[in-house]
Amino acid sequence: MAANMATEAAQPEVQQKIDALGGADIVIGIPSFNNAATIGHVVREAQRGLRQYFPEARSVIINSDGGSNDGTPAIVMESVADESGLLQVPHALAPVQKLSTPYLGIPGKGSAIRNVFQLARRLGAKACAVIDADLRSIRPDWVRLLVEPVLEQGYDFVAPNYVRHKFDGTITNSVVYPMSRALYGKRIRQPTGGEFSFSQTMLDRYLAQNVWETDVARFGIDIWLTTEALCSGLRICQVALGAKIHDPKDLSSDLSSMLVQVLGAMFTEMDRNTAVWQKVRGSTPVIVLGGPSEVETEPVKVDAGKMIDSVQLGFKNLFGIWSLVLPPNSLLELRKHAQRPPAEFRLADELWVRVVYDFAVAHHFRTISRDHLLRAFTPLYLGWVASFVMEMETADAAQVEARIETLCLRYEEQKPYLISRWRWPDRF
Repeated sequence: MAANMATEAAQPEVQQKIDALGGADIVIGIPSFNNAATIGHVVREAQRGLRQYFPEARSVIINSDGGSNDGTPAIVMESVADESGLLQVPHALAPVQKLSTPYLGIPGKGSAIRNVFQLARRLGAKACAVIDADLRSIRPDWVRLLVEPVLEQGYDFVAPNYVRHKFDGTITNSVVYPMSRALYGKRIRQPTGGEFSFSQTMLDRYLAQNVWETDVARFGIDIWLTTEALCSGLRICQVALGAKIHDPKDLSSDLSSMLVQVLGAMFTEMDRNTAVWQKVRGSTPVIVLGGPSEVETEPVKVDAGKMIDSVQLGFKNLFGIWSLVLPPNSLLELRKHAQRPPAEFRLADELWVRVVYDFAVAHHFRTISRDHLLRAFTPLYLGWVASFVMEMETADAAQVEARIETLCLRYEEQKPYLISRWRWPDRF
């Protein structure tokens, strides 16, 4: 209760600061929660980017904090960019303003971003970008790459396109990217990238939606931002930002919980947008602007053997749940794969795609508890990762991307199966 009262009390002070600023051309939002180790670097690089590439614009950096107890907001306000290497500009040009504010609403990144959007609209910002607070690889030119397409080229939504290690981002590579592409017909490579930018029109659309007090906003805000843009009919693009390096995830975090959050948000968006995605066939590229072409990525170590063990254990412990979700022929195929020697384990694309679509249908019809359903998906996901890792062990980046493209095409080809199951589940 005390925390809520403190947050409420802070709002008049925030409004006074907004009024004093009088307006802004560019807003950079940085949602945070206990990011003291990294947020100073993020703020300084954002300042450098704004000063170097948009020196005449009225710019505001807004830190939307979720109640950090490690001094994150104070670090934001104390951060001052090192002027070395910057273009020298007259003092008459607009300085970069900073504002750190707590947000109201349910805990989570969604409420933080909503706060940024509301403040950006009050300021009349022509372009608004959001940047994660744990970034270690941010550079000043990220600000230009994110903001310029909105401010100068008329785009309404800008998504990041990162270079990643071939075994990094496997949830994105196996489900989120290929399924988003098959559903909505646009090839946004990193739908959950974390760094985005928006026009005034896009902000108005977001703020008008009734999702801000839901689990989608709490756990799946990045997916929702992308999906809403894909369904909007507005102008969208991607920007090449190079490698994304950020704080390592908490090793105590549960993979099943992550899948519940990511896939739960994606499947919930399918419910909201059924009328849109059922009309879409195939997919088209989305332009990628600027950015470096060759960057180094951090290595990712994986143990395929342990993942295969998880699949085999799943047949012992989860077969009852799987049999409620998957048709008998899929169960039979999965069992055949699981019984192979580990070195020969492979999960065929067609089977994998049908399994993902079957779980989406079960989520839609609430065949069982949605939480239990998505947790039961975990061993199957690990089976796909193990298969992918063994197949791509010696492949280079181009070969891996070609392999993911093949998987995406299977998602698109199998989409009639999804639509049939969605409309007539009893037939299966």
